[in-house]
Amino acid sequence: MLFSMIILVASILQTSTGFGFSIMATPFLLLLFEPRDAIQINLILSLVISASLLMTIKKDIDTGILKRFVVGSLAGLPIGMAIFSMLDMTLLKLGVSVLILALTVLLMLKFRIRGSQKRDVGAGGLSGAFTTSIGMPGPPLLLYFSGTDATKEKLRGTTLAFYLWIYAISLLIQVMFAGTSLEIWKSSATGLPIVIIGLFLGQILFRWINQDLFRKLTYALLLFTGIYLLLQQL
Repeated sequence: MLFSMIILVASILQTSTGFGFSIMATPFLLLLFEPRDAIQINLILSLVISASLLMTIKKDIDTGILKRFVVGSLAGLPIGMAIFSMLDMTLLKLGVSVLILALTVLLMLKFRIRGSQKRDVGAGGLSGAFTTSIGMPGPPLLLYFSGTDATKEKLRGTTLAFYLWIYAISLLIQVMFAGTSLEIWKSSATGLPIVIIGLFLGQILFRWINQDLFRKLTYALLLFTGIYLLLQQL
């Protein structure tokens, strides 16, 4: 029952906003599974959601930004792995949490940045580094898109398309270096019907959310991420 509720809420959130599955699901899945299992279940179900929505969101994808995100992530992925190997995880997550909270507060105070090709690549690089270091590719993209006042359609479409790439690569790396198990794939298959329900409800919710509410929801999720990572280390 708990597993079903976690997957349903996270699926609705991911479908309606384009982000949030890892942010919401991972902390709670870690209560039920070993870290490797929780991360791989998260990656598999996130991939299913992104792939299922691809045709629906296709018109909202900014292909130019998406390509630059992918290019940036190619550099960010190995950097994140190096950081993961060399730095103490407690200090790393503590630093990331403080950075996320500080930048979110700046955004709430109406601080804005101007998007550019170099900054697109930089945001993709940070997302790649976050993926292989702490398993959360979303915060850099949310902060970047929020800072540039992107529309909710553009944010959802472009991030979901990027997740297809970043999660597929991350899952491949996980399976190659950490291995996998039949239990992981059985649990993921069990969650698929719940994901389908979440996809349906999330699409309805997306049509109800206006731009202002969408922005507030983004801030709330960023604050949740920063506070969660902070409390986890204290």
